[in-house]
Amino acid sequence: MISFENISKSFSDKVILDNVSGRFKSGQISLVIGASGTGKSLLVKCLLGLVMPDRGTSLFDGRDLLHGDRLLKTEIRREMGMLFQGGALFDSKNIAQNIRFPLDVLTSMSPAEKKDRINECLEQVGLPDVHKKMPNELSGGMKKRVGIARAIVNHPKYLFCDEPNSGLDPQTALKIDELIAEVTYNYKMTTVVVTHDMNTILSLGDFMVFLYQGRKAWEGSSKDILHTKLTELQEFLFVGKFKELLSLPT
Repeated sequence: MISFENISKSFSDKVILDNVSGRFKSGQISLVIGASGTGKSLLVKCLLGLVMPDRGTSLFDGRDLLHGDRLLKTEIRREMGMLFQGGALFDSKNIAQNIRFPLDVLTSMSPAEKKDRINECLEQVGLPDVHKKMPNELSGGMKKRVGIARAIVNHPKYLFCDEPNSGLDPQTALKIDELIAEVTYNYKMTTVVVTHDMNTILSLGDFMVFLYQGRKAWEGSSKDILHTKLTELQEFLFVGKFKELLSLPT
């Protein structure tokens, strides 16, 4: 479980996050949702210590990442997997080398063990024959699948996904959502997804936090969100669905 309290962050005189608190449970997919500029990605960066908040705590199964010593921070980060918005694959490495990278850095596995684990992960994301291909030979959806394979290769306890469906067509986006759900429940991970994709919001999240003007304005499940009476959340959902119907980027 990830719990956080009073996460606040300002840049110059502008408050971006204002005393945001909450928790993400193990074995669930939690979404951080909201319009552009509401601090979604910044909140996750603060939880990870990639950006230090002005105040607040971020606990990973009770361990304080933000204020822990170097050894504790390293220990927690070894237990994380990351799926970046653009895939963030190394252009100069083939697919097998990209997926192997976390194993090279974080483990003492033998070459044979690494090979078996790479094969296992590529099988899981439905790409069993792309080992020697380069990233520029893959479609956007395939790159996201490889990103998922790399994110789970080290058996993480925590998985973070930043706009995983950005730039994908609806059918491919649905497959990526299904993969995220599959690996979360299979590995019993704590998964956190930053998104404004309406299909993801209405189907994927076990739990979600809605940010509005830097504050947590609402939290609940994908079922609860359909019955919300919060005006700001209703407007966010309506505008997002309207743009989706018009095939405009959200």
